[in-house]
Amino acid sequence: MKTTLTHLLMTTVLATGLALPAAAQTTTAGQTGDPVADAKLADDDTRTDTLNRAGDVVVTGTRILRPNNTSAAPITTVTTAEIAAQGATTIEEVLNRLPQIQANAEQNYADSSGAQRIKLRSLGFERTLVLVDGTRLGLVNQQDTSLIPNALVERIDVLSGGASSVYGSDAVSGVVNFVLKKNFDGIRLDGNYSFYNHNNRAGPVTDAANRAFFPASTSMVNDGGRTNVTLAAGKNLFDNAVNISAFVNYRKSDLIPLRNRSYSACEVTQPTRDGPLACSVASFTPAGTIIPLSPLAGANQNRQLVNNPNGSRTFVPINSGPNTAANPYDGFAFQREFERVNYGGFLTAKVAQGLELYGTALVYRDESRNPQLARTLNFGAYGSTPYQVGCNNPYLSASQATTLCGAQAGTATIVPIDVRYRFDDNGPTDSRFINKGYRFTAGARGRVFGDVWNYDAVAVLSRNEITSQGQTFADFTKVSRAVDVVSVNGVPTCRSVVNGTDPACVPFNAFLPFNGSPALQSYLFGGGAFDLGNSASNNAARMFQGLVTIGGDLGKYGITSPLATQGIAIAFGGEYRDEKQTNSADAQYRSFYGGSNGVFTQNVIEGNVEVQAPLVEDKSWTKLLQLNAGYRVSKYNRLQGTFNTWKVEGIWSPIEDIGFRGAYNKAQRAPSVTQAASASLIEYNSIGSRNDPCASTPSPTNPNVLVAPTATIAQCRATGLPDNLYGSATLSCPDGACTIRNGGFGLTPETAYTKTFGVILRPRFVPGLTVSIDRILVDLKDSINYYAAADFLNGCLTIQTDFYCRGVVRNPGTFTLFSAANTNPTTGFFAQGLTNGFKSSFHSWDFQGQYGVGIGKLGRLDTSFNGSLATKVGNQDAPELADRNCVGYFGPFCGESLPRWSHTLRTTWTTADRVANVSVNWRHRSNTTITYNVTDPTGTGIPFTAADRRATYARTGAYDYIDLSVGFDIAKQYSLRLAVNNVFDTDPPLLPNARNVLGLLRNNTLMGYDLLGRQFVAGVTVNF
Repeated sequence: MKTTLTHLLMTTVLATGLALPAAAQTTTAGQTGDPVADAKLADDDTRTDTLNRAGDVVVTGTRILRPNNTSAAPITTVTTAEIAAQGATTIEEVLNRLPQIQANAEQNYADSSGAQRIKLRSLGFERTLVLVDGTRLGLVNQQDTSLIPNALVERIDVLSGGASSVYGSDAVSGVVNFVLKKNFDGIRLDGNYSFYNHNNRAGPVTDAANRAFFPASTSMVNDGGRTNVTLAAGKNLFDNAVNISAFVNYRKSDLIPLRNRSYSACEVTQPTRDGPLACSVASFTPAGTIIPLSPLAGANQNRQLVNNPNGSRTFVPINSGPNTAANPYDGFAFQREFERVNYGGFLTAKVAQGLELYGTALVYRDESRNPQLARTLNFGAYGSTPYQVGCNNPYLSASQATTLCGAQAGTATIVPIDVRYRFDDNGPTDSRFINKGYRFTAGARGRVFGDVWNYDAVAVLSRNEITSQGQTFADFTKVSRAVDVVSVNGVPTCRSVVNGTDPACVPFNAFLPFNGSPALQSYLFGGGAFDLGNSASNNAARMFQGLVTIGGDLGKYGITSPLATQGIAIAFGGEYRDEKQTNSADAQYRSFYGGSNGVFTQNVIEGNVEVQAPLVEDKSWTKLLQLNAGYRVSKYNRLQGTFNTWKVEGIWSPIEDIGFRGAYNKAQRAPSVTQAASASLIEYNSIGSRNDPCASTPSPTNPNVLVAPTATIAQCRATGLPDNLYGSATLSCPDGACTIRNGGFGLTPETAYTKTFGVILRPRFVPGLTVSIDRILVDLKDSINYYAAADFLNGCLTIQTDFYCRGVVRNPGTFTLFSAANTNPTTGFFAQGLTNGFKSSFHSWDFQGQYGVGIGKLGRLDTSFNGSLATKVGNQDAPELADRNCVGYFGPFCGESLPRWSHTLRTTWTTADRVANVSVNWRHRSNTTITYNVTDPTGTGIPFTAADRRATYARTGAYDYIDLSVGFDIAKQYSLRLAVNNVFDTDPPLLPNARNVLGLLRNNTLMGYDLLGRQFVAGVTVNF
């Protein structure tokens, strides 16, 4: 009750004490997603935001500036009003609602660093180029888009299809361009507060939790409060020739543990394909798990036993009653706790005719936590030596001693055991992530030579750093000493105290349930080799970009088509990028997690040219016919030679009502700075964990007996082995561990040929209506993928092709797969590492529509629609393998994939005086099916048959969400917004085995759905 009142009070205070801006007047409705249509909107503010000071339309996807610039590629635009209506705290929340984005939750996903990245379509973070005002945000795949405060976003343009010829590497699936608000004059305060209100309904997960004796909430909860406050101020000086603006933004999010939702009370599995659900059970328990390892324990040897929670000093089987088992994901978060501060400023100064200086500064620091529970680790996590306990340990009852030692109970006999104890009373030992960074730009732009030519020279320096601090683990040596207890004059004492090895040792009664001794926990967790909470790893990425663009209207020189009024426009660009990534960690961190420090660098020099050629304009038979082209050449210092990208585009409007557009791009993604370093590294080798499958090996029970090879003679022939050596014991690697060579494949850029074509309809007989339909085809070859040694070996044995068999390299003469340690072998190993794979692809139809109509004294009604029909999401790992199509599927071989159809439909009613508006948004995702249940394995390329099918939990079903927002503009100075997202509190789909079998990212469900229930939002703005 107290929590509910707190949330409602904060909502009321924000709703009545502040207000959200007149931005609510600029609604998404009427925005076409096409810059030309947007520029023709009646709202002068929207038009001004679309134009720059020279009157040129700024279009994502081209460097050419001209007053009526038109995009030949499909662009989806999210406006400031849409962001305000959602009440989103992070940018990724806004983008996750777009059908063009593969949803993710980097800020909240428990295994993430908290850095927010964008995955356009299904082709990965690294193939989506993110821009801020047309220049790169930072190093691709290392950037953090939460550098950008929501309140400062004027619009977000999502361009589909390749754009490498304009922007360079990484723009394979498309471009996301954040256009920021700048040039403030006055003071503006934005405030936003939201929380979740969810009814925890009983269901299969709560039933499974009850059977596992886990607590499961089945009541209404109010949690997950989020605060987002931005203060922006600016001033125009010297007759508006200079503007200086600054801002500070504060964001905070409260923790929502997984256990706060009934559908994640535990991680459920489905032991049989059609049977009931069961909870994953941890072997680490607060009551203390003891595993006897000595044969003296008889039938109890290797059994997982738990100290009886009733304190009777007996053992009971694990998961045999309340408090005899634990949820391994008790500490995991559905929404992580984070706190973020962003600040920065903008400067524009028109210092002379044809010269404007500008600069931006964005700085941020974010800290988030993954709650983890303190525990000892099983001895196997440290090595092969078990913990030891005396059969006369004074903490053992007679019953417990008999269970561990049999007839030797009460004697000084030492027996091995495993101890798995969770100290819930110690509180969480969080994994902590600190993300911080900055992005500075400085540039000069203007027009020269009679306004014929424009120029823009800008430098960007971007850096972000992720510091990860691990949780604290109990030191093995301390646990070993603490459980090895003897009696000294009736006082339990560590043996290490008696013999002087460790006078500070605190005895550990591991045979008492719920041992919350502060002194013990201070000893076990209070520092040392495994106090990883005080150690850290660090990943820092830095990018410098220098970009010069010179464009001109050649029509001023008479270079114009005889059938057009506009001249040919051209733009030349030169770019230099210097990229650096540093991975480091202190010795304490490395001692536990391993890895090595490294510094990776590369630089890039590029040049490009673009041409726009209007061929026909304003004729009776053609309103507009225009051709565009672009070409870029790139030189990477870590790659041999140069590579080029290009585009060819066309726009044709036979009449004003209809327009056709099409684009064909060659886009490329060069290896990232770390991937490029991997490509040029000198090969090194390590000892693997597998033997040669073609060798005969000694039996584990009788070394004098040889076991036949696990592979057939035909399979071994594919690995390069002569038939006469098949089954030879000489092929066996020492200790059954052959050599693995890492890296050295010599990466080349990925290449994608992307095609987009579509139609735009603006019928004059229905004023205010715009409809567009676009086909998007992205086909990527030579994709850069990581292949483990097992991938090459298994592929070679089963498919027997060079693509995989190149990863099995035998020594000449002996044909063994072993090389001496600390060498750089050229033969005798299994290979693994990054290499160019085969193909990936994405195909879809995108649909957009906008309609706005005045309804007299009742005001205005605006509707916007954005839908995507995916027809291909897949990859082909090798030429001989099937080309998979994962549209509408999830699970093994497809991962999260995408639904076949998704859309958003927003309808907004605005009063005639524009004081109030009401907006309803409908979000839809079509049903998806588990990959085990493919209906046509041959057609999809997903290798499952009818025998793999599941009868239950095989589909997600279609999902529909309704969002409602209400906005008020008070005296043109204050505005207020209230919103409810997921009005009907719809639960996400339930997917057993989501993590451990299906390989998905989220406990019990998928990304892309509302995971936390109904959300209430209050937002306000005050303009001073």
